[in-house]
Amino acid sequence: MKRTLFWFRQDLRLDDNPALLEAADGSDELLCLYCIDPAWFRPGRYQSRPVGARPWRFIRESLEDLAVALRGLGQQLVIRQGDPLSVIPTLLTRHGIERVVCTAPIGWQERQQWLALQTRHPEVRFEALQSFTLYELDRLPFALKDLPKTFSQFRKRVGHIPLRPRFPAARQLPPPPLDMASDPLPQARAPLNRDFQGGASAALVHLQHYFAGDAASRYKLTRNALDDWSSSTKFSPWLAQGCLSPRQVLSALDRYERHAGANESTDWIRFELLWREYFQWYALAHGVRLFAFTGVQRVRRPTAFYPERFARWTQGHTPYPIINAAMHQLDATGFLSNRARQLVASAFVHELGLDWRYGAAYFQERLLDHDVASNWGNWQYLAGVGADPRGWRRFDLARQSELYDPEGEYVTRWCGETVAPLDSLDGADWPVETTP
Repeated sequence: MKRTLFWFRQDLRLDDNPALLEAADGSDELLCLYCIDPAWFRPGRYQSRPVGARPWRFIRESLEDLAVALRGLGQQLVIRQGDPLSVIPTLLTRHGIERVVCTAPIGWQERQQWLALQTRHPEVRFEALQSFTLYELDRLPFALKDLPKTFSQFRKRVGHIPLRPRFPAARQLPPPPLDMASDPLPQARAPLNRDFQGGASAALVHLQHYFAGDAASRYKLTRNALDDWSSSTKFSPWLAQGCLSPRQVLSALDRYERHAGANESTDWIRFELLWREYFQWYALAHGVRLFAFTGVQRVRRPTAFYPERFARWTQGHTPYPIINAAMHQLDATGFLSNRARQLVASAFVHELGLDWRYGAAYFQERLLDHDVASNWGNWQYLAGVGADPRGWRRFDLARQSELYDPEGEYVTRWCGETVAPLDSLDGADWPVETTP
């Protein structure tokens, strides 16, 4: 009996999942595992939990959808609650597992877990295949240690590399070992979000619906809107959990362009996928420095941590109406437009003088579409310690409000009432103090 354990992580789908196909190949039995680490739900170093209530609902829905899809192939999704470094060794021993396969992890902590398992179990074969990115490492035109320092340089280097075709959806899988029991899924305490339902099935419905209209041909004109469903693609929550692969999105975009024609807007969607791609390799290249106060640039910026100021930012009680509106929207929906994210991050580090890592950790807890590379990499970028060639980029909040919320509709909607103009508010109690 050749028994393989497949560890589902951020690849909660059957389509275009090369790691799952590899796990099935040559196996007599296949154990499909998903680990729920209790540490996800406890506050960490930066006063936020790794997984908040709304993201957990989305993940839970995604797992339920995956379990149904696996049952259709005679398989079973085995849920275990616990630290993977305890859960997986127990399963290896109990079921005589010879091989462990997963999608190659991106985050530093996830990679440390993977390396620890290999070190502790040299008798087991471990395989990791890349399916969270557009490219494979061996197709990049540079070594990972030589990753370009800016996105523009990266884009020029990889823009013409052909992508491998999508892998077919798994149609047949080996059976699971006998007598496999699952732990219960923790309850989802957040309300339903009908815009973003977790799971590969919902992801494909949204993908097809988006490209059925003409929104993609107008994307560059609308992408900076603060609060409009069709203004941006909204693929990110499903990409973050791997319910949808970036190649599935790119394939759908290619089909759309063949039918409706290519233009600057469709090209900008491709640009955004490359932006996401850059930060995946950025996280892999820089490892633990993704979480360092001085970032990958090793630059010390004049920020620190002030508990009351941080609390007022999270609650949307700052002197800046557009920031308050965005924070209320984040709390109510688990989602923000790209423009709103840039504004609240800029206010966090510049107007409020706060350590960017607390903002990144709060986003990690709240965002439906959190993925470690995109979130922490973009926060470094806005905090002036990452991949931004300009560095220390600051947004003029009054000007941004004039451009993107000239009638105050966004502020009124999310703050519940008309708020005084920015320039009438006294910000004297928000001094920017330097780090000791």
